[in-house]
Amino acid sequence: MTPEQLFTALTPSPHDRKPLYLQVGDRLRDIIASGALKRGDAMPPERELADRIGVSRVTIRKAFEELVGAGILSQKPGAGTFVSGQIEQPFSILQSFSEDMRARGYEPGSIWLDKHVTRTSPDEAMALGIAPTARVMRLKRIRTANGQPMAVETAVISAHYLDDPDSVGNSFYAVLRQRDLLPVRALQRIRSRLAFVHEAELLHLDTPSAILDIERRSFLPDGRVLEVTFSSYRADLYDFVAELRTAGIPE
Repeated sequence: MTPEQLFTALTPSPHDRKPLYLQVGDRLRDIIASGALKRGDAMPPERELADRIGVSRVTIRKAFEELVGAGILSQKPGAGTFVSGQIEQPFSILQSFSEDMRARGYEPGSIWLDKHVTRTSPDEAMALGIAPTARVMRLKRIRTANGQPMAVETAVISAHYLDDPDSVGNSFYAVLRQRDLLPVRALQRIRSRLAFVHEAELLHLDTPSAILDIERRSFLPDGRVLEVTFSSYRADLYDFVAELRTAGIPE
């Protein structure tokens, strides 16, 4: 799709009762989420885009402001409006970081901080449902998208399933797949807090900055816990989205 076609797709529908600026914003959000626009890509000037899709400049400005507030766009005085690169992750899909990034048009990467087999900690033993004396493989790394640090991640798996740290490259889940150990479901807990100094340094953040603390336990088909992952995601670049459905007919 050419840039002209890309931005023409923002044209609001006359049959949609939603305000024009929300229609434009929703369409632009979808285009960015699809990977057609990447982090750092510039938006056309407000007047040019308004003329192209047949709306007022005020409509474009309000659409941009909504997405700037959501962290999806950023504005630089005198320079224009740009894609900030915030990534939305739906709660309903269980996939690896690498699979998620590639699906969005980003190149995933890892900067290894540590990987070794050791005795489990009490918290890890409880999360994995294993004995306090059991051994685990602990994998700690910085996860990147197009070279941009996104998260500090520590994955822990019982050495019963995986005991060779050198077997894990960029994708932990690729190694699990080779061993027919892919999880079928996961439980995820998310908290927000301020980044510790060492996390801010690893993620290239100013201090103070907010991060999302995520603990995820993944389960095999028979109900056993396969692995637990503790992650600290950049809150300015990552956004988790939940779709909610009613249990029945609302009253």
